[in-house]
Amino acid sequence: MNKLSQFTIGALLALGTVTAAQAGTLDDVKKKGFVQCGVSAGLAGFSAPDDKGNYSGIDVDVCRAVAAAVFSDATKVKFTPLTAKERFTALQSGEVDLLSRNTTWTLNRDTAQGLSFTGVTYYDGQGFMVRKSLGITSAKQLDGASICTETGTTTELNLSDFFKTNGLKYTVVALGSNSEAVAAYDSGRCDAYTTDASGLYATRIALSKPDDHMVLPEIISKEPLGPVVRQGDSQWFNVVKWSLFAMVAAEDYGLTAANVEEQKKSSTNPEVRRMLGVEGEFGTPMGLSNDWAYQIVKQVGNYGEIFDRNVGEGSPLKIARGINALWNKGGLQYAPPFR
Repeated sequence: MNKLSQFTIGALLALGTVTAAQAGTLDDVKKKGFVQCGVSAGLAGFSAPDDKGNYSGIDVDVCRAVAAAVFSDATKVKFTPLTAKERFTALQSGEVDLLSRNTTWTLNRDTAQGLSFTGVTYYDGQGFMVRKSLGITSAKQLDGASICTETGTTTELNLSDFFKTNGLKYTVVALGSNSEAVAAYDSGRCDAYTTDASGLYATRIALSKPDDHMVLPEIISKEPLGPVVRQGDSQWFNVVKWSLFAMVAAEDYGLTAANVEEQKKSSTNPEVRRMLGVEGEFGTPMGLSNDWAYQIVKQVGNYGEIFDRNVGEGSPLKIARGINALWNKGGLQYAPPFR
């Protein structure tokens, strides 16, 4: 076989592989009739079931946004609770179509584990919670402390880096799940508990005596949390990525669940009209209907709405927007243009 023939066959095989990958997840999701979404087993504000098994949280709303984009029905999603240790295997194996589980975007995860992060749902950073009775006000006073955390996360490495940098000693108590780590801390097995700051606030209100505990001021890492899909499927990657961008853009354009229907009829803003499917063909290239973004905003809301009701002022956590505010309000949230 000559070199040209070998090259041609190789190119065709590669093209076939790429085409198959691109056609994969979205087609599978449409055939089974729902999005299988991997979420936390229980983190208030992000993904947690109530006593009837109904999930709520920012991460849950991302899953529902994807379902709204694909099916025009945000309820066509099923949730798989996963520990930090289980989450990547579940995604890589195809057990879930999408991982939306307060997961930090890192170089290794994005390049060496067959994963693709589609954006940032929540900009976070790792912190510490301690009992007020310890009488400390800074993480730099934790020399010799025992620290509870969940194994299989970025927190262990961040913990090591912080204590080494500051010349401090510590003992790590790494548990198999977040609930085990929290229970160990609450029972007095360790002096401090560490995870993302958002998780600390969610955890604190669920402790047996919340007022006995405080979150220390130090943030020791950058933790951009976002949805994850398998590598090699650019169509599904785009669907998930732009579902998140649609919610961010909707807030930027002043579109809400309450006014989006009227805005679809009356807006003269070309970008809004494209986004809502009034003009152009911006859903077809992704395998979606052209009103996919309208369906997301109508059924799930814009980014500000999901933030407020899950972790912001409209929730028990009452976390300030901070760096999760829109780009034009001093934050980092920003969506590319709809054109």
